Amino acid sequence: MADSFNFELVSPEKLLLSASVTEVVIPGMEGEMTVMAHHAPTMTTIKPGVVTVVMADGRSERYVVFGGFADIVPDGCTLLAESAVAVADIDRDDLARRLQDAREDFNDATTDSGKQKAQQYLDQLTTLNGAILPA
Repeated sequence: MADSFNFELVSPEKLLLSASVTEVVIPGMEGEMTVMAHHAPTMTTIKPGVVTVVMADGRSERYVVFGGFADIVPDGCTLLAESAVAVADIDRDDLARRLQDAREDFNDATTDSGKQKAQQYLDQLTTLNGAILPA
């Protein structure tokens, strides 16, 4: 059996999860990364995506995060999300609103770097929408 470690998923609104887990898959800006016990110390930014958590008892839970960062140490991982919700609780209307806001941000951007950043966020949300809420 894999070693467990402490994992906390925190958003500005609340602590979503604090548990002993064996594995966490997080959507890092450079790609998905799997965190396990005794992981090398790392800090990474998080892009919008799905966090998959495997509990010490083998159950799996999934959460949607909208940006933030993760602090990983050998005996734990804390993910501070800009916004987060359990996949089971995702609201199609909320995701549609976020997509509309991202489109407006792209259209309102006045600089190339602003447009590029807005397009990147819009692309991430579009991908997330397809992965979480297939038509």
